[in-house]
Amino acid sequence: MNLFSEIHGGVIAALRALEAEGTLPQGLDLSNVTVEPPRDPAHGDMATNAAMVLAKPAGMKPRDIAQALADRLAADPRVARAEVAGPGFLNLRLAPAVWHGLLAAALGEGRDFGRSALGQGQSVNVEYVSANPTGPLHVGHTRGAVFGDALASLLDFAGYVVTREYYINDGGAQVEVLARSVYLRYLEAHGQEVAFEEGTYPGDYLIPVGAALKDKVGDAYLGKPEAEWLAPVRDFATEAMMDLIREDLKALGVAMDVFFSEKSLYGTGRIEAALDSLREKGLLYEGVLEPPKGKTPEDWEPREQTLFRSTDYGDDVDRPVMKSDGSWTYFAPDIAYHFDKVERGFDWLIDVFGADHGGYVKRMKAAVAALSGNRVPLDIRLMQLVRLYKGGEPFKMSKRAGTFVTLRDVVDE
Repeated sequence: MNLFSEIHGGVIAALRALEAEGTLPQGLDLSNVTVEPPRDPAHGDMATNAAMVLAKPAGMKPRDIAQALADRLAADPRVARAEVAGPGFLNLRLAPAVWHGLLAAALGEGRDFGRSALGQGQSVNVEYVSANPTGPLHVGHTRGAVFGDALASLLDFAGYVVTREYYINDGGAQVEVLARSVYLRYLEAHGQEVAFEEGTYPGDYLIPVGAALKDKVGDAYLGKPEAEWLAPVRDFATEAMMDLIREDLKALGVAMDVFFSEKSLYGTGRIEAALDSLREKGLLYEGVLEPPKGKTPEDWEPREQTLFRSTDYGDDVDRPVMKSDGSWTYFAPDIAYHFDKVERGFDWLIDVFGADHGGYVKRMKAAVAALSGNRVPLDIRLMQLVRLYKGGEPFKMSKRAGTFVTLRDVVDE
């Protein structure tokens, strides 16, 4: 039961009746007529803008339309009083019996009260949190987790088929830094003294991970060159961090449907397939970008790269997907990941990013528009960053310094 929808239907029916009797001209477009709460609750239970939006096309004064509509709605048993206000707004007060019925419906439907079929079964992918798997979730991630999960729940309640998704950023250099940091804790677990160089993660949360690695492989990696242990330690450490992140999300009451690994895109042809899709549409070319703003020609070395014509889809500049040395840019796997979402058949994609990713919005929306032939909309929600204070002073969080307040700290507090 949606009371606003029901009263809106009554207003539309009354307007059509006024058309039929000749008070209003025939065939008016009523799509912009709304029924909403009034700005001041003292003015009534609901208000409609019907007279304001129909005055010009009807060639009538707003207050005349509002009065005619008020007289017509007086016959609706749900409306106790209809009052014309200001230039032509119409405030409605509902009969007590309406509220009694609403209360009865709420009691009868229980947790399903308010559920609707607005989404008509359309499939929506909501990607949120997606923190780098280099440590536990911190207070900054908590905001995005709560927002994304609440949004997904609202969409589900409104009749959409929702998939909650976490994108694991395990394909970049940061997970190799994690592996080296865990290796140091592994050496420490064997009684060796270690020094955490700048750029590694010295947080105590890696102590049990290093000990767990020792329990698993014993002394197999002691004294071995990095080339032998980096890949397996990276995989072990990433999975340990994801276990930690899943537990953190569980403590917050957040359960993901899908955890998608960025690493699964590399060496599998999936990045190439996504870019081939763009190339077939004539949207990739070899070119040289202009120097970034603030860079002088002397500070900028022009290099030919493979570029995506993102400006064809509203972006400010075309974006590189492959560097001159043949390696992928950060944008390439993100294109492939969203191509995978499009291929999975979602009707609507929603990404929840931090405000520091604001510059990524246009290029990502352009990529999805190009990949889907403008079929699948991408909605990107930017979460403002969390500012933390300690003792009245700004407190800068850093995984690399081992100084941050975790999501679990917030939940436990």
